Amino acid sequence: MSTVKETVEVGVPVHTAYNQWTQFEEFPNFMEGVEEVRQLDDRHNHWTTKIGGVRREFETEIVDQLPDERITWRTTTGDTHQKGTVRFERVDDTHTRVELVMDVEPSGVVEKAADMIGTIDRRVKGDMKRFKQFIEERGGESGSWRGRIRPGESGPSL
Repeated sequence: MSTVKETVEVGVPVHTAYNQWTQFEEFPNFMEGVEEVRQLDDRHNHWTTKIGGVRREFETEIVDQLPDERITWRTTTGDTHQKGTVRFERVDDTHTRVELVMDVEPSGVVEKAADMIGTIDRRVKGDMKRFKQFIEERGGESGSWRGRIRPGESGPSL
């Protein structure tokens, strides 16, 4: 398993950066290789990605979410294995530090090779730069979800 960590400072208040990150269906606008994210309920998302010609579908579950501070998730289905946390730290009234830490276990020859040569790290770095550009150009969030999810709680299911 590889750990990927990237931090970016965005020129928006912490609540704006956090609110935008909760709009998972907007991720294809700034995440390379993400074709679609469908929010199934408050905790679950269905992802479709295409990276290096390999198309994957998987689901994630949010296991901890505290508004303006953090969102932690893990994969629950598919052959993509990851977990991660995105943290939001107020720098001042108009700037926020956003830190993404992911544990990724590549599956398949292409993904393992990409991990070995640093492609995953570069992709995450690019995604965070594109998030910065996306939110700063918008100047505001496209929506928000401010609910609290605590570890160990069972949430709504389909």
